[in-house]
Amino acid sequence: MIRSPSRREFAAIALAAAPLPARAAAPGPMRLLILGGTGFIGPHQVRYALSRGHKVTVFNRGRRPQDWPGEVEELTGDRNSGDLAALEGRSWDACIDNPTTLPFWVRDAAEILGGKVAHYLFVSTMSVYADNATPGQDEAAPRLTYPDGDPLAARDASAPMAYGRLKAASEAEARRGFGAGKVAVVRPGLIVGPGDETDRFTYWPARLAGAGQAWGPRVLAPGDGTDPVMLIDARDLAEWTVRLAEARTAGVFNAAGPDRPLSMKAFLAGVAEGVGARPDLAWAPAGWLAERKVAYWSDMPVWLPGEGPTAGFHRRSLRAALGAGLTFRPLPVTARDTLAWFRTLPAERQARLKAGLTPQREAELLADLSPPTQG
Repeated sequence: MIRSPSRREFAAIALAAAPLPARAAAPGPMRLLILGGTGFIGPHQVRYALSRGHKVTVFNRGRRPQDWPGEVEELTGDRNSGDLAALEGRSWDACIDNPTTLPFWVRDAAEILGGKVAHYLFVSTMSVYADNATPGQDEAAPRLTYPDGDPLAARDASAPMAYGRLKAASEAEARRGFGAGKVAVVRPGLIVGPGDETDRFTYWPARLAGAGQAWGPRVLAPGDGTDPVMLIDARDLAEWTVRLAEARTAGVFNAAGPDRPLSMKAFLAGVAEGVGARPDLAWAPAGWLAERKVAYWSDMPVWLPGEGPTAGFHRRSLRAALGAGLTFRPLPVTARDTLAWFRTLPAERQARLKAGLTPQREAELLADLSPPTQG
């Protein structure tokens, strides 16, 4: 059995990257509070903040202890039950709120921290937008509304469409509670990279490299290769949020990449380069996949049809984020590091990807794809 990686081993994988452009030094030590801090992007934020000389405090339920590369103050509480006592009577230069979906979490944080933090950064989502069909929309595009009563009374984000609606309501609560001039709202697209347990991106590095399962030689690929793709490495997102906090940058920002259009064909080529693969791709038209109930995003991760109701999701404007200093690792680096992380997982976990097709289902579809279209 393949053992799970130690925290230090995971940190080494997570931080691995090709050299990035030199960053300006932090303006000075900052007292940074991170709500969460032990999920997907939080550990990257903590490590980056420590590397830039900041004093970091994390606040969470204490259920996922971490092995940090420096001194980190760890406060324990439970926002769901209203236990924020550990934050009372304290102040910080900036606060990054990672895990919140429910608006009452933001309200409660503002009651404790309002006037006690100079800057509040809320990690939201591109799922707040009401229109995913129109390409090129920026942060001013209409957002989803919460039609079912008071969003502050909501306690469940699992209902259909609830996630985006509640995130939109949480954004509004952040501006109300902390003051719009002190708030940055970051709306990521698909967050990817080492440590992503959803496998929504991991499927492709694992599939193209033939890792973890008994894959056949041909790879089913969605569409005709021209559909757009947008995503962001968790490390790029994490590091940028820390720099926004350093600069006290307020505003609303779509957070995805890269900084130029990326097609599904180029995406798979970049993943293949990163994992050292030369895949034999069989492209299946979107209509053909739909007829066979092969779902975009879940059965075919990352991919959304580039026309119809999803035509605009991967074509959001990134002008504001790029202007505020968002940069990106090369896609092959993200793919390489994600595969390296995936290969440290137990064998039974590698054999059960949480997204994408099973080898058996893919083989059935490939046998039915006639004539095969190679690419």
